[in-house]
Amino acid sequence: MTEANNSPNKIRERLEAEEYVRLSPLAVKAAGATRPLPEEESPLRTAFQRDRDRIIHSKSFRRLKHKTQVFIGPIGDHYRTRLTHTLEMSQIARTIARALRMNEDLTEVVALAHDLGHTPFGHAGEDALRDIYDPTFKHNYQSLRIVDYLARDGQGLNLSNDVREALVASTPVEEGLSSEGMGYGSIESKIVKLADTIAYINHDTDDAIRAKIITQADLPPVVNRVLGESNSARINTLVTDIIVQNWAVAYPGDDLVARDHCTVELTVSKEIEEAANILKHFLYERVYTGSEAKAEVGKIDHLIQTLFNYFLHHIDELPPEMRANPRDEPKERLVVDYISGMTDRFANATFERLFVPRSWSI
Repeated sequence: MTEANNSPNKIRERLEAEEYVRLSPLAVKAAGATRPLPEEESPLRTAFQRDRDRIIHSKSFRRLKHKTQVFIGPIGDHYRTRLTHTLEMSQIARTIARALRMNEDLTEVVALAHDLGHTPFGHAGEDALRDIYDPTFKHNYQSLRIVDYLARDGQGLNLSNDVREALVASTPVEEGLSSEGMGYGSIESKIVKLADTIAYINHDTDDAIRAKIITQADLPPVVNRVLGESNSARINTLVTDIIVQNWAVAYPGDDLVARDHCTVELTVSKEIEEAANILKHFLYERVYTGSEAKAEVGKIDHLIQTLFNYFLHHIDELPPEMRANPRDEPKERLVVDYISGMTDRFANATFERLFVPRSWSI
């Protein structure tokens, strides 16, 4: 390699050029990335690599370690949190993206950022804010708000538009593992949504067995038979099937290349999809609703409602960057931003500080 090509100012350009050789024609390329606010390019990293690093070094990302996945404040050290879920699903997404010749860097940053907007106490907290504030409140839109406005003490992260669009381009997969009905978005964003489902239906099963809410023998027979009898076997089955079924996007023909890339759907074989759906519905019936894992939901509703009402009437107690309100938004919006950014333990500590009497002695 010549000295000119090996200089720091040429490394990013070389990486961008390699993408056009290495990746599928359907993949998003870093060289075309734009940002809401133009900025000087890095000499070493592509736009998506910089976005990944900004996410990893953000306070919002670090807070995920103390946000609920399924079990609220679990005592055991081995239960998943929102952070470990994010790391597990990002690896699944990267494996699929690499095999299908999609942009692995873009896939990774979207995976790492997808749950930044999740509330304390998982979906219970999200449901509470829907009831209190807005029925359309969704954590993925809150993730976009964080990277656009709230991170870095109100400065935002100025992420690439491809990343920003991927955070809200499609809704979580409710039925099945195909991307059909997931909306308009890059193939990388659809891979992340599929990986999200693969990760949570498997690690939530693993955690529920660890918590003795269910046993391996309780799983529907078709799940064990089709997907496998262990967490790793099920993930391998699902990931392999997605790669095999969608090999055409890795080496597309002219007819597929001519299509709008954002309309390309990803599919899963019928038998695999049906087994995954059965596992998902089983978890909703046995774990997500009515089990010991959800015993504290009523208390969460009360806590979120109480904090919301308090800060609505004490707006001066919000952090300075939120009180500044540079977009002149309603105070309800500011309070929701503050509460949704809390970790479980910070929300509990704030409630205790404000509403639980303290011991006093002379």
